[in-house]
Amino acid sequence: MDRALIDAAAAFMGAEDRRLGLTHAGWAYCNLPHKDTQESSWVQHGHKVTLIVQSGLDRNRQPIGIPYGATARLVLLYLQSQAIRSNSREVELGRSMGSWLGSLGLSDGGKTYRIVQEQSRRISACQLSFLGFDDDGAEILRLNGAFVEQAITFRPGDLHQESLWRETVTLNEVYFQSLKKRAVPLLQAAIAAISNRSMALDVYTWLAYRLHALDESIVVNWVSLHQQFGSGFKELRKFRVTFIEAVRFAMAVYPEAKVRIEPHGLVLAPSAPPVAKRAVASRA
Repeated sequence: MDRALIDAAAAFMGAEDRRLGLTHAGWAYCNLPHKDTQESSWVQHGHKVTLIVQSGLDRNRQPIGIPYGATARLVLLYLQSQAIRSNSREVELGRSMGSWLGSLGLSDGGKTYRIVQEQSRRISACQLSFLGFDDDGAEILRLNGAFVEQAITFRPGDLHQESLWRETVTLNEVYFQSLKKRAVPLLQAAIAAISNRSMALDVYTWLAYRLHALDESIVVNWVSLHQQFGSGFKELRKFRVTFIEAVRFAMAVYPEAKVRIEPHGLVLAPSAPPVAKRAVASRA
């Protein structure tokens, strides 16, 4: 793991791409599953946020599945980032699957194609119920509907030769308007360096949202961390091992983060955001 941490930090520090990635603040509190689940609905109660994801149905009325893992997170991040950059909820996907995968920071092999295709299908079909409030009690999102209004579908065939069946996709209007108000800026280089680690992506997003807003250090105990990040982990002990690894990877690509891992939980201290406010304004 030490070598992998060094590689992630080196990839981040050496990256020339300093573009922004953007995601909704609600994803700093609640997350999709890390692994495939056979359940047709997914419920998570985060800090002041509740997320319910219901699987869509195929033509035989069988559940398609809940989006999960790092790839689902990257697809969502791409759609949200592009929508904010263009100030339009209609997102261009690109003429080829290869160019889209490149924008996500993913390799363009056949296995990756199949994974992205499957996660896109699940995202297109699922229904979200998302209700959340920030630490000041302000509502950050109230949504009960699809994430996107049209399915992201692909033509069968070779990755490099065939175009996307649909070259644009439109975000839900309620989600898009809330996203414009509550977008969390992230660094694309950081996302790329930990792109295959779903929990590290979640922790990075959480720290990017929380740390710069703190006025003083706070302690988040293991029970609270398990509730927010540990879905799929029945034993707190096993969760701690995986979560500590995720924290270390998140900190490898967020060097400004002031976080201590203690026996009783995490100590979070006020920190500079991963993207300076002036940089956000200049790139908006």
